[in-house]
Amino acid sequence: MRPRWEGFRGPIAAGIERYLAHKRALGCRFHTEEKALCLLDRFLVERGVKAIDEIDPELIEAFLASRPRTRPRSYNHLLCTVRRLYDWLVAQGDLPSSPVRTRPRRETSHRIPFLFNADLARRLLEAAARLPDRSHAPLRGQTYRTMFALLYGLGLRVGEVARLHVGDVDLDRQLLVIRDTKFSKSRLVPFGPRIGQLLNDYLAARTQRCGSLSADALVFSFHGSKPISATAIGTTLHHLFAELGLQIPPGASRPRVHDLRHSFAVLRLLLWCEQNVDLGARLPSLATYLGHIGLASSQRYLQLTRDLTGEITRRHQARFGYLIQEGSR
Repeated sequence: MRPRWEGFRGPIAAGIERYLAHKRALGCRFHTEEKALCLLDRFLVERGVKAIDEIDPELIEAFLASRPRTRPRSYNHLLCTVRRLYDWLVAQGDLPSSPVRTRPRRETSHRIPFLFNADLARRLLEAAARLPDRSHAPLRGQTYRTMFALLYGLGLRVGEVARLHVGDVDLDRQLLVIRDTKFSKSRLVPFGPRIGQLLNDYLAARTQRCGSLSADALVFSFHGSKPISATAIGTTLHHLFAELGLQIPPGASRPRVHDLRHSFAVLRLLLWCEQNVDLGARLPSLATYLGHIGLASSQRYLQLTRDLTGEITRRHQARFGYLIQEGSR
């Protein structure tokens, strides 16, 4: 049986704790990174390493080899977590140089997200609404229909939807208050009349079934005080997708809950393309709405999916196609 975690105990324990405190003071949650550094600390303790200057490039290589990662992305995340720790320790003057010499693995392929267009999203919501109630899941169909509508229609993260409280829903001003989400940020998310009516109907149904809901009550819950897990939401999405008998386009991966948020962002970019607006000028607005910490996270939605490639091609053909025709003549 794995020994109980008792805190960092290795030769760089104090440095790891200061590094985590520094990152969290900047608003980073760093849960995954902390787990990776726990693995490094445990490895050094098991190897009997006592002093920080005993950690050399060969020992770092041995640690990485002890944690097999078949996917380059997973391996590179572990490597970069260790590298950034040591770079910070060097910058703080704790070390003269970093022992991390390993190069990241080349990622030969990237996941192509599955995009839900408006028709597919409508069919998904209709299928969700038909889900039967269960003894432990009352209002199941209406619950998942409303959750998927918020994920797709507002581009929320699944955790943001699951943790939403009744007091965070302002039907009068048509605003959602998204509190203490990723990067410890909070933001206001406006919504339109259709989303407002959907939320109003759902909260009315919850009130009728469960009685008056306090401001601290979860909007989406089958057990009162416990939110619906992201795993349950994802599993339900997969079952509905299979029930609809829809085909996954070549090159695209199996749909995930996050693809609803991704679809929101890409469809917004498509709409801006149709309106001939400057995408670069609008990206800050998209980043703010989605709750990104910077533009880099929003820019990845500009990757040329089939729909976005076709729209950009159409846009430029409409403007400059005559030049191509004249050149061919």
